[in-house]
Amino acid sequence: MSNDALDIKLRTPTDQDGAAVYRLISQCPPLDANSLYCNLLQSTHFSGTSVAAIDKDVLVGFCSAYLIPERPNTLFIWQAAVAEEARGQGLGGRMLHHILNRPQCNQVVYLETTITESNRASWALFEGMAEKLKTQIRSSVLFDKHQHFSGDHESEILVRIGPFAPLHNKQQERS
Repeated sequence: MSNDALDIKLRTPTDQDGAAVYRLISQCPPLDANSLYCNLLQSTHFSGTSVAAIDKDVLVGFCSAYLIPERPNTLFIWQAAVAEEARGQGLGGRMLHHILNRPQCNQVVYLETTITESNRASWALFEGMAEKLKTQIRSSVLFDKHQHFSGDHESEILVRIGPFAPLHNKQQERS
């Protein structure tokens, strides 16, 4: 495993990544493990707004996201997973920026995700993202522990970052 985050290549996921995504997420508690089929769909149907992070042919990071159909200016981050050996290098933020710089996200001025209260790593990632984007972060309960999860899962807090200037347009201006 490389110690340099710059050696990690970011690319659009493919159907060949589904099984590796499944393994990675299962090794990243407290993320909820999805079915392998779900990870295959994330790697194909949502590939344009998801990213695979590869180091020496090994998947060390994966971020799944989608544009909310009723609000195409909002990118919902489903999950961001980083292998233990790749943590602490800013890979989560790199993956988010990589997606935001894609043409599919040229209208995106808001990021949304859900995070449980106890997931400190995700809070740090998204608080840092709001800071880098020079915008505000708001949060409210989206799915309540008792009302939606019958007490079996922590409440999922909706985190909304924005508005911010679309990154894709900034990238084009620099070219």
